[in-house]
Amino acid sequence: MNKTTEQEKVWKGNFGDSYTSRTSVNTKKQVASNISLFNHAIKNVSNLSSIIEFGCNFGLNLHALRELLPESKITGIEINDSSADIVDAWGGAEVIRGSISDVIIDKKFDMSFTKGVLIHIHPDKLKKVYEQLYSCSNKYILIAEYYNPTPMGIPYRGHKNRLFKRDFAGEIMGIYPDLTLIDYGFVYHNDILFPQDDINWFLMKK
Repeated sequence: MNKTTEQEKVWKGNFGDSYTSRTSVNTKKQVASNISLFNHAIKNVSNLSSIIEFGCNFGLNLHALRELLPESKITGIEINDSSADIVDAWGGAEVIRGSISDVIIDKKFDMSFTKGVLIHIHPDKLKKVYEQLYSCSNKYILIAEYYNPTPMGIPYRGHKNRLFKRDFAGEIMGIYPDLTLIDYGFVYHNDILFPQDDINWFLMKK
């Protein structure tokens, strides 16, 4: 049986609820910025008929992808029930409830991705999450996270062990040598039109 980490407990509970409340303000601007990021990240990708997001929260990324790919099947995995309820109520994507490290995914998708989620996973669970990302993807894996060449933990809203920076893409490519990096980019927090929180994104193909 998989042991629940401190990080999973806090994101499933009140801490995760507070995050959803805090970030559900000015969602149109956030979705617009996400549309811009995904438009750049998948510009050279074809036939994305199905996509799964690991850690979808209340669906800001799913909304953006629905705008870009109206015919695609879009799915999100979410540990926080309140956030998953919002995705369910929206109806634009399927939501699977559970931890991204051990939820059962019984189908394949053209692309699996994370955005601002791996940074909150305990390092001991990362290898399992990488395995999940890899195993459920037919073609592409997109990782959009904070980057640092060496692993480091930084305080997050006054808490230790809630946020970690590292070379997530480099690590997953090191584990799965058949993955090829096909594109990458960065979105600055002071971008005039479509800011992100200093996100580095990496698109890999099997």
